[in-house]
Amino acid sequence: MAQKTSPRTGKNRTKKQQAVYRRRRIVVGVALVVVLSFIVFCLYSLSQGIVAVNREIHHADVYAISRKEVPTPTGQQKKSSVPDCDASDIALSVTPTASSLGVGDSMDFAVSVKYNGTSKAGCLIDVSQSGTVLTIKSGKDVIWKSDVCPVNSDYRLLAKGDEVKQTITWPGVRSGSACADAADLPKVDRGVYSAQLSVKGHAKTKSEPVGITVE
Repeated sequence: MAQKTSPRTGKNRTKKQQAVYRRRRIVVGVALVVVLSFIVFCLYSLSQGIVAVNREIHHADVYAISRKEVPTPTGQQKKSSVPDCDASDIALSVTPTASSLGVGDSMDFAVSVKYNGTSKAGCLIDVSQSGTVLTIKSGKDVIWKSDVCPVNSDYRLLAKGDEVKQTITWPGVRSGSACADAADLPKVDRGVYSAQLSVKGHAKTKSEPVGITVE
């Protein structure tokens, strides 16, 4: 039987011992590959996590700074290095959930404010119902506006790829100049009405009007 001398002990090894030794080397080699692969995966995942966290921290810092610089609901004016959004920066859209509603019923509108500009700094906009206003009209007659009742401002910093989607509900009534409960306001009559979204303070920043029917 052929034998091989061990370099450590100087003793002869049988073929069976040689086979066992080879298997051990293979097992150790595979284990090393698995360990190295796991370490590389962990380092890659950690680096990606750090990048994502830094990105979120940066966005949050910019947003927080911008919110501190914009006008407050009390009317106090503060200068901001980020401009207000206007028609060149954003695209507005409004979509009714149905084409018609019954007298005394309400209607939900899906509204969207999408950044459409090219500035790296982006722009600021109040996306509350007092800042982006839904208006219901019958011809030129203003029937209802979402900003009659005051709400807290909700300023957002919009940049490339940003879009804010919300739902505004028209309770199917005619609103006056003062805030009042919808139950105390007169219901609108049957007819054809239009809905349009606009930005307060920027007359040209508005969506295309959409028609709805009260039956």
